[in-house]
Amino acid sequence: MPIDPLDPDQGRDEPVVDPPADERPGTGANAIEVAPVLARLAAGAAWRSAGWTIDAYVRGMNWLTRAALTDEDSADLLNDVRAELREQARRLFGFDEIEDQLRVPRRDGGEPTLAADEDPLRARGAALLDASADVSYDEEGHPAYEDILRHLAPDEARVLRLLATKGAQPSIDVKTWRPLGIGSQTVAPGLNMIGAEAGCRYVDRVAAYLNNLFRLGLIWFSREPLDDQVLYQVIEAQPEAHEAMRKAGRATTMRRSIHLTPFGMDFCETCLPLSTAEFEALEQDRPASQALEEDRPGPAPVPEG
Repeated sequence: MPIDPLDPDQGRDEPVVDPPADERPGTGANAIEVAPVLARLAAGAAWRSAGWTIDAYVRGMNWLTRAALTDEDSADLLNDVRAELREQARRLFGFDEIEDQLRVPRRDGGEPTLAADEDPLRARGAALLDASADVSYDEEGHPAYEDILRHLAPDEARVLRLLATKGAQPSIDVKTWRPLGIGSQTVAPGLNMIGAEAGCRYVDRVAAYLNNLFRLGLIWFSREPLDDQVLYQVIEAQPEAHEAMRKAGRATTMRRSIHLTPFGMDFCETCLPLSTAEFEALEQDRPASQALEEDRPGPAPVPEG
């Protein structure tokens, strides 16, 4: 008498006889858990491409048959299926070809290396490290020098030449005098003679020039004074310093100095004519009309009143 699987009470009193071991179709829990997942994976893989459909379907059915006939753990079986499908997807979408295009050739002609994290910036960084290890690679100057030259005014080149040839220059801060310096305020910071010493055409722009050179990493402002104190006395005798002291009432001065950074010194030695012979050679190579135009003084100041 056939047993109705929908009737829970039917056949309870009848003894259950297990089939022989060699006739068991497989264990039950693992196959039941894995079979639906395998079927969905096989069906999804079959939908991807017409050329890939038959192969993926056959592979999926093979995995399903394996699940039904063995007692293999479901987690291991699913991991194997996922690995197989990932490999087929790589071949389908051409991921191997993309990796080949992202490989960066070495300078020494060796095997290409994969770009770091497939990121263009990291690939450029890897190329720099590769170049640093190449003993035959010759770099004439820092790659930033060309960009720095585009950000310099003509007067700023004169300031750099002064610092490179004459050394650090003095500057002073005019401040209000207070006992022990408590509550002292700066009235005029960074007064100096750099504009006049360098022969700048626009002396009133020297403060902006120095800020730009500091921004570019070419100079730095030190709190330490220079050894020659006479240089500071010259600055303190200038009209600007006298006017600042008058505004401060009881005033005091803080003596500072302005230096080239090591980067700035290398920039000057690489990009600027520092010796008199080099500068005179450039002057002779300039057209006469250009020399007259550049050496022509600016407009005379309008008298007050």
